[in-house]
Amino acid sequence: MANDNVILRFSNVSFEYEHDHKLLEEASFSVRTGSRITLMGQNGAGKSTIFKLITRELAPTEGSVFLTPADATIGIARQVMPKAMLGHTVREYFASAFTEQKYNLDKLIAEVCEVVHLSVPFERHLNKCSGGQRARLLLAHALIQHPDVLLLDEPTNNLDAIGIEHLTGFLMAYEKTCVVISHDADFLNAFSDGVLYLDAFNHTIEQYTGNYSVVVEEIKNRIERENLQNARLAAQVREKRAQAEVFAHKGGKLRSVAKRMRQVAETAEEQMVDVRREDKVIRPFTIPVQALDRHFDGQLIAFRAVTALKNHAPVRRPLDLTVRKDTHVLLAGPNGVGKSTLLERLNAGGFDDAVISPEVRVGYYKQDFSNLDPDLTAFAVLKAAMERPDEHLLRSAAAGFLLDGKLLSSPIRALSEGQKGLLSFCRLVLLAPAVLLLDEPTNHINFRHLPIIAQALDQYAGGMVLVSHLPDFVAQIRIDEVIDLGD
Repeated sequence: MANDNVILRFSNVSFEYEHDHKLLEEASFSVRTGSRITLMGQNGAGKSTIFKLITRELAPTEGSVFLTPADATIGIARQVMPKAMLGHTVREYFASAFTEQKYNLDKLIAEVCEVVHLSVPFERHLNKCSGGQRARLLLAHALIQHPDVLLLDEPTNNLDAIGIEHLTGFLMAYEKTCVVISHDADFLNAFSDGVLYLDAFNHTIEQYTGNYSVVVEEIKNRIERENLQNARLAAQVREKRAQAEVFAHKGGKLRSVAKRMRQVAETAEEQMVDVRREDKVIRPFTIPVQALDRHFDGQLIAFRAVTALKNHAPVRRPLDLTVRKDTHVLLAGPNGVGKSTLLERLNAGGFDDAVISPEVRVGYYKQDFSNLDPDLTAFAVLKAAMERPDEHLLRSAAAGFLLDGKLLSSPIRALSEGQKGLLSFCRLVLLAPAVLLLDEPTNHINFRHLPIIAQALDQYAGGMVLVSHLPDFVAQIRIDEVIDLGD
């Protein structure tokens, strides 16, 4: 429960990475101790940058960020595991959370892993952990510090239903201050009591009281009221200007009437408000399918067996399944069972238990985007995906995914995680694969885009293997076969 003490305050904060890349302009808000706040905004609006300003990783261009007390501690669970940490063990990763050596470190790790419902050997290297395990580790790394302010950046990404349930329960009982970036409405509604909305168009932050759904509805109603008000005022402006034009031509004393009419029109114009624009939504799209040789036998992937991890040991189970054109397969199972590993091996060309036809072009959506070279520009990544480079087609497709010229010329490392996700879908469109391998394709994506993405996948006419822990998303996609590694 929040109290009257303010622990975090932004005072007229402006921030820009470059002169023409403004993210904040005189933004002000305050967060009370014990609050559970949702930070909203479209992909690329700067939500993760807000977190960096709070942690002092970045400094405002203008204005100030205050913590009260000044030595209040901050713990942050980031969206993705830092690459520099991937070669470390779980134990070494947790040790990095402290400035001094903790002699009871294993006990602390065990306690915090219980909180996030994670079972993993402390000697395991992070690069051997699944996406879901890494998501839990990122959260646990923040929690083990017992911070005064807990910052969670997309904490439900890669988590299965059990993981989300445990996280929700923990946050509902959490007594300190928490600020969360997430696009999971059900998760946010369960515990948040306020919303900060980062407006990507005017670079300000709007503060609301209430949970996620309440605020979304409030914003929608406000936009409707403002549109109606502006429509009435616009009609009044047109009417008064038309009258002023008539009286002005009559001359004499009527010219003063015309002047008053113009003044009324100008007053009405001043009363018109800048309507907060809704988040932009990607255009509906289709992922083309590779045209294969007419002698192709139709077998895209042949599964002979699957291997799952049970109690950290591999268990092989026979399977007779052929994936052909227009076959959609859901790869199910809890975090850490081996789903991402299976997709990675398929993308690498398959293996004895899962043979992928050599002439088949594979479109791989990797959940952490590590298959995208961070040093290449977005334009170069998309161009490399095309069989016949066509700049006009490339830019047109990119625009449909809200990737403008500035973003296309940016290196991958400069894009937000959400923009990397949209880039990955654009890449699949230009690649025209015969097989789609999709590992948690909803991660980091604005919820407004998800129905459009689901429709494109539902209509995809090639072979598809999908991993997703978002039931509402999966329910919108035709699934022909299910491989459950948790059985």
